[in-house]
Amino acid sequence: MELVSNAPTGPIEKSWETHKFGLKLVNPANKRKFKVIVVGSGLAGGAAAASLGELGYNVHCFCFQDSPRRAHSIAAQGGINAAKNYHNDGDSVYRLFYDTVKGGDFRSRESNVYRLAQVSVNIIDQCVAQGVPFAREYGGLLDNRSFGGAQVSRTFYARGQTGQQLLLGAYQALERQIGLGAVQMYPRTEMLDVIVIDGKARGIVTRDLNDGKVDVHFGDAVVLATGGYGNVYYLSTNAKGCNVTAIWRAYKRGALFANPCYTQIHPTCIPVAGDCQSKLTLMSESLRNDGRIWVPKQAGDKRNPASIPEGERDYYLERRYPSFGNLVPRDIASRAAKAECDSGRGVGETGLGVYLDFSDCIKRLGQHKIAERYGNLFEMYERITGENPYEVPMRIYPAIHYTMGGLWVDYNLMSTVPGLFVLGEANFSDHGANRLGASALMQGLADGYFIIPYTIGNYLANTKSEKYSEDAAAVKEAVANVTAITKKLLSANGKRTVDSYHRELGKIVWEYCGMARNAAGLKKAAGMIDELREDFWKNVRVLGTDEEFNQSLEKAGRVADFFELGELMCIDALSRNESCGGHFREEYQTPEGEALRDDEKYSYVAAWGYQGAGRPAALTKEPLAFNYVKPSQRSYK
Repeated sequence: MELVSNAPTGPIEKSWETHKFGLKLVNPANKRKFKVIVVGSGLAGGAAAASLGELGYNVHCFCFQDSPRRAHSIAAQGGINAAKNYHNDGDSVYRLFYDTVKGGDFRSRESNVYRLAQVSVNIIDQCVAQGVPFAREYGGLLDNRSFGGAQVSRTFYARGQTGQQLLLGAYQALERQIGLGAVQMYPRTEMLDVIVIDGKARGIVTRDLNDGKVDVHFGDAVVLATGGYGNVYYLSTNAKGCNVTAIWRAYKRGALFANPCYTQIHPTCIPVAGDCQSKLTLMSESLRNDGRIWVPKQAGDKRNPASIPEGERDYYLERRYPSFGNLVPRDIASRAAKAECDSGRGVGETGLGVYLDFSDCIKRLGQHKIAERYGNLFEMYERITGENPYEVPMRIYPAIHYTMGGLWVDYNLMSTVPGLFVLGEANFSDHGANRLGASALMQGLADGYFIIPYTIGNYLANTKSEKYSEDAAAVKEAVANVTAITKKLLSANGKRTVDSYHRELGKIVWEYCGMARNAAGLKKAAGMIDELREDFWKNVRVLGTDEEFNQSLEKAGRVADFFELGELMCIDALSRNESCGGHFREEYQTPEGEALRDDEKYSYVAAWGYQGAGRPAALTKEPLAFNYVKPSQRSYK
């Protein structure tokens, strides 16, 4: 298969406007004739459904939560990037574009990233109009703060709950369209397959999570905005419901899966407390604006941090990266923390932690100012750990947070299956091998509010609306596939719980395809996952039936998909003999321990295609061209 990005040519500054003008339009009177299915109602899905409903399309929106307000987007804390240069500190659309390409270690498509930077300025205006309560300076203007990988202040924020406030804005816009009848909402409904007829996405198969009923929904286009797959690691900062099933089932219907090994480790997470823990809690990267990260200079020093003199502390990020200090990108900060802990200088009972200390800032600005900026985060930390971060440093350690990989999409956000569009974290498009902090919310809203309304219209204008029967062969086959998976899970009748398998899988993937990887470990992991998957299908025990509310069955289907994804992640990581961003192969590093890319051999998007059960996935490469930001060894010193 040849991958055609459909990226526009010509000056990059004008490419999106030129491209938009070339897209075909749907007559307003004809829009109501087209039915668009949107799966997911977080920032990307909610924004898309609201925008498409506002335009006049007949939109059906699906989410497995009981309300769009429970989407995982609500958990984002620190802020959203936009190149408005309110601080007059040298920011611009081009600088945001440059920082994003560089931060992703030169493994993203330039055209998509530049468009994202351009659209970012519109997002803030949209959200302010919706009433999002962004922080403001004393004069009433919107305030900004800095995030990793940037030397300017471009991150708009609402204390430590930016995602929640942005989601409420999108949710209100969505609810308005629901009230007007333009959007029909399907809560507590999970998509389990894509219906592909004559090579085009024409609908989905769903299961009602309340009573188990399997339904077919037809549409003229399908939009997947279902988030990332970080829960393959079991322990992550993701909500427990986050999963890969929607995009994985689409992968099995012909949508290529791009860069699955590009996963992000967030450096600012509360460390693991015990073996029975089910998820991890993120402490926003925004804390690195005012907190200083350090470890004792002496290995094994277990003294109370307050009793360790300043001269016996190593502020290692400030020492190693003086230009960016504590605000280096996430992949670099995470590996640095791991290196300090591996050397025996980690803190806490397990030794897997470093200090994030606010004492200097509290002395300089006062506790009230820190509480104003981060109060809810400090309260969350104290509730979980029992420690007051105003008085003692936070303990943090890297954890799985975001996934840069996802379904391959072209410039129009359409996958390799015509009519199947993919938005937000579910696609691969904008972040390369490492996402800069505060850019996830930016991408989700850019895709939903400002990109898909144009590009889906171009597809629909070129597509004839068709009526299909549930008796069609492709429909029957998709329903039978969903039914067969459910029956197989329920009939195993083994002795092990779903969670026990998920936890074991997560440990394998974290150990061998986590912060550091090597060829021997990746080969070993792929074999271990294959063996564990076989045992899963024989010995898992799923309680209950398929005709009722059954969370055990829900989890089992998602974990079954995680097994297959985990193996593909290892295969993808093994095929890329270089280090870049979050993909750190131990064999490929600079003398100083930084990621060592091989641009001559690996400057491409790795897109994997499903070839059938028991057959290896096929690799298709999309070459990456850099005409504006020339690849170089990343330096934040």
